[in-house]
Amino acid sequence: MLTVRIIPCLDVKDGQVVKGVRFQNLRDAGSPAELARLYEEQGADELVLLDISATQEGRAARLSTVEAVRRELSIPLTVGGGIQSLHDVQSLLEHGADRVSVNTAAVLRPQLVDEMASRFGTQCTVVAMDVRQETEGRFRVVVRSGTRETERDAQDWAREIESRGAGEILLTSMDRDGTRDGYDLELLRTITSVVAIPVIASGGAAGPEHLVDAVRAGASAVLAASLFHDSDYTVSQVKQSLLQQEVEVRS
Repeated sequence: MLTVRIIPCLDVKDGQVVKGVRFQNLRDAGSPAELARLYEEQGADELVLLDISATQEGRAARLSTVEAVRRELSIPLTVGGGIQSLHDVQSLLEHGADRVSVNTAAVLRPQLVDEMASRFGTQCTVVAMDVRQETEGRFRVVVRSGTRETERDAQDWAREIESRGAGEILLTSMDRDGTRDGYDLELLRTITSVVAIPVIASGGAAGPEHLVDAVRAGASAVLAASLFHDSDYTVSQVKQSLLQQEVEVRS
């Protein structure tokens, strides 16, 4: 088994980290730069920063926030939010991102994934999938921070973005986001069964046991927000718990 990555997530709105339930009822969770520094000190393997209001406001992620977070980090940083073009991707990379995550723009114009992979490499190209369960065993892709349904089946979209050159999928269950009910394991198995690229599990973690479940369902990495923002666990405590369950993590 490959080493599992533990990834805190910073959902940012108006320059502050926020957290809600199913992308609604957002509350302030702190400074992006301060939390980035804290999570690296605790042993985070990577960090994801998502500017969650960027798409709705018709702009890319704020470069000043990316720069402030980058100054505190030596670990890899993935940034997403409002990406529309290769120019947006280039700007984020120049201001400190190691990888760039696209969601809505990729669904609207899938060729963007090809273009990113060709110009910047598959290792830089992350596609975020926000997914809602439609019926048992079937999942639908949603965009624009979960506010708009699409006709895209999640399995079909996962296959397509892999074929277009995505290096990783950031998979968020809209049904579980912020609920602390655990990751959607059925969704994870559904997607990991049809792609070979790594899948990051996101949405619903409340404790180390949920991260273990996600790994056993096929996740290559596990992302969490409330779990860390509310100081229920540190990253190092989570890693110790996973090691006790024989899940390989980086020390």
